Amino acid sequence: MQYRRMGNPTAFLILTVVLPLLGACDGPGGPRGAHGALDMGAQTALLDSLLPEHDVTRPPPGVDPHTWQQVVPSDNPMTPERVALGKKLYFDTRLSKDGTVACATCHDVSRGFTDQRPVSEGVGDALGKRNAPTTMNAFLMQSLFLDGRAPSLEAQAKLPILNPIEMAHPNEQLALAAIADDPTYKQMFSFAYGRAPNYADLGRAIAAFERTLVFLDAPFDRFLAGDTEAISEEAARGWVLFNGKGRCMSCHQLNPSNPIGTDHRFHNIGVAARKQNFEALARQALEALGQKGDVQAVDRLALQSDLSELGRFLVTKDRADIGAFKTMQLRNIALTGPYMHDGSMKTLWDVMDHYNKGGESNPFLDGGIEPLALNEEEIDAMVELMFALTDARFDEQNQHAFREQRKLAGTERTFRDTAMAEREVFPFEERVMGRVR
Repeated sequence: MQYRRMGNPTAFLILTVVLPLLGACDGPGGPRGAHGALDMGAQTALLDSLLPEHDVTRPPPGVDPHTWQQVVPSDNPMTPERVALGKKLYFDTRLSKDGTVACATCHDVSRGFTDQRPVSEGVGDALGKRNAPTTMNAFLMQSLFLDGRAPSLEAQAKLPILNPIEMAHPNEQLALAAIADDPTYKQMFSFAYGRAPNYADLGRAIAAFERTLVFLDAPFDRFLAGDTEAISEEAARGWVLFNGKGRCMSCHQLNPSNPIGTDHRFHNIGVAARKQNFEALARQALEALGQKGDVQAVDRLALQSDLSELGRFLVTKDRADIGAFKTMQLRNIALTGPYMHDGSMKTLWDVMDHYNKGGESNPFLDGGIEPLALNEEEIDAMVELMFALTDARFDEQNQHAFREQRKLAGTERTFRDTAMAEREVFPFEERVMGRVR
């Protein structure tokens, strides 16, 4: 996989020289700090090198002005003061009860703005039930969290602070008290919103900052613009398959008007389905949620219980949503593994194998999930295409991720099932013959 190196030379220096000395990734350098996150100061420095100077009141480079107008809410217009406040809050561990977890702990700048764990770790080393999505390009998402329980970045930003196994403050007042007496914060809230620190503005400020995390400059974009040499021939074949035999475009529409590659909908694609009794879980969920089922109740069940596997059903209570999770963006996907809502797939080869065999059979499987009959060369081409979707500023990390994933795929590929992919055997036959894999 070879792409012409482009991007910020300072970012390249930090990613390839400075961070390895700090232990930027689990491995030879080892994890850094609480929960394995890179030191917050080092993360801030890396972020500053990645994001170009830009007038935040105007659309970011590469973002359509009309789209930008639609995604910035009228009650929280972008200003430098709001972005600065949100940035400070994003990296502040005081927003967690024990002072060890910030937004940037699970959305680490050096790890694709995720934590690169199967599921995230919060205060007291508590593990949740879900994989952390990236905050890169989250401004284009129509709903937030894997089940879409938050309708906006503003709503999303406030929930982890109060979740018992994420940041664990028991209520908004105590969360705010952790920072409200800080003279710097008092001044910053005043400059940003014209009033004293309050929880609603805290969420607004974090959301304003996250709208600056725009990473949409990939080799693939230059390819779409007419540069046929921007991506490899194999990745170009992957693009043909993506729109044809692979059927990826059914849910991952990817074009200049929809640059992140999602339909913003929710689908049961059969991840870990054979481990679940969805009917029993749904009954438990309805009992636990009762008539109210407010967003904080959903938030806790989604991260603290096996009801997490119900996905969108926890939000809608609609049988059609049982086991359904949001179609995630494809941008920078090479940096955001492991994959799926439970982090059960280590590599993009595992992801392709899962779709190739038609997912895991279950009564709520989305009707569009069917075996694809892709051969090995076709799977390789589609994986190559996905690596071409990484922003040029992360070129070195992308190359490293490709090497590591390919190595894992050669030794630990757990979802490969050629017979299912080629329709030589059907799921009911597997069950009847007792060959559940």
